[in-house]
Amino acid sequence: MQALRNISFAIMFAAIAATAGTNVDVEALAKQKGAEFHWYPVQKTFTLVDKTDTMKFAVGLPYATSHDQTVELSRAPEIEGGHIVLDSVDAAKLFKAVPAKEPEKPASSSSVAVKSSDAKVASSAAKAVTATKPATPKNETAGTREVRTIVIDPGHGGKDTGAQGKNSNEKDIVLSIGKLLKKELEKEGFNVKMTRDKDVFIELGQRANLANQWDGDLFISLHCNAIDATAERKKQIKGYHVYVLRAPESEEDKAIARRENKVATLYGEKNAKEELSPIEWFKLEARLEKYKQNSYMFTEEMLKAMDGGKIKRQSGGVGGAGFMVLVGALMPAVLFEIGFISNPEDEAYMMTDKGQKDIAARISKAVSTYKEAVHSYRETLGR
Repeated sequence: MQALRNISFAIMFAAIAATAGTNVDVEALAKQKGAEFHWYPVQKTFTLVDKTDTMKFAVGLPYATSHDQTVELSRAPEIEGGHIVLDSVDAAKLFKAVPAKEPEKPASSSSVAVKSSDAKVASSAAKAVTATKPATPKNETAGTREVRTIVIDPGHGGKDTGAQGKNSNEKDIVLSIGKLLKKELEKEGFNVKMTRDKDVFIELGQRANLANQWDGDLFISLHCNAIDATAERKKQIKGYHVYVLRAPESEEDKAIARRENKVATLYGEKNAKEELSPIEWFKLEARLEKYKQNSYMFTEEMLKAMDGGKIKRQSGGVGGAGFMVLVGALMPAVLFEIGFISNPEDEAYMMTDKGQKDIAARISKAVSTYKEAVHSYRETLGR
């Protein structure tokens, strides 16, 4: 049956290749191949998922990702008559038929015959060996293993003050909260690293590099938000926000990312940029796929832990944008805007010992519940 299916796929793809230069309806092709088709209208991206691969595409970009590799297409996917189409050459190249597995060769007639009693003994011995053989340790990656190492990144520092409030600087507030958070997490048994534990300047790219060197399981970058507006407007805009690394869905998220990224260009960091291009996003998303779900999982725990605190959610409390400090982190990661330093009420609370301890305790609680959630999920998988 499998061989017949593979033969039918081979015929179908040969037909596609023969009609080079024509369009292929992606959704129909996915259905024929037995793959799942997912369309994301906001980002104008789509995926095709089967048992062996998740292929990602973006309308208007002549690239795809397959098996975590970027593949150049002869022509970008398009929307035509309400359908998403690929060039037939690209379809034939990407959706190759899987060759039928060759059947195992039967034992030759010269093989020594085995008596049924001997076979039973051999089978029992094999089972015993299997049962007693220790399992080979798995080299699990961040996001799939138990949560042990937390990397805290107090934003800015040194010559980079960050956003400035009426009575404080962002770099000082986040460092104080970061130190308190480290103490809280260590009480819970976590191994905690800080990208900076004093008033020094660390480049954005180096922060993620440090997190990777420490083999972190979770990366938390701490910041304070701000707006440049009238005094009255500053009184109105307040609240916390948790951000993940994803293509921004609003101009507001883009603006916040540009402000946080500006430090890299301002201080001449190599390859610095304030915003990622569409093709950079597309290439990056394939790598982020393995961490994205856990980043969202931790974000949910952050929202639960922060609710009921003095600083309230701003809008929905969750956003996404191209924060350069998160780009290189090979682990679940978030950027936490604790509150608006430009808002008198938020600033005053973030400056107090009581406020800083409360914020640190709430983040610590989110990390602990996230750890439990990951552990429970691993148990369902039998890990």
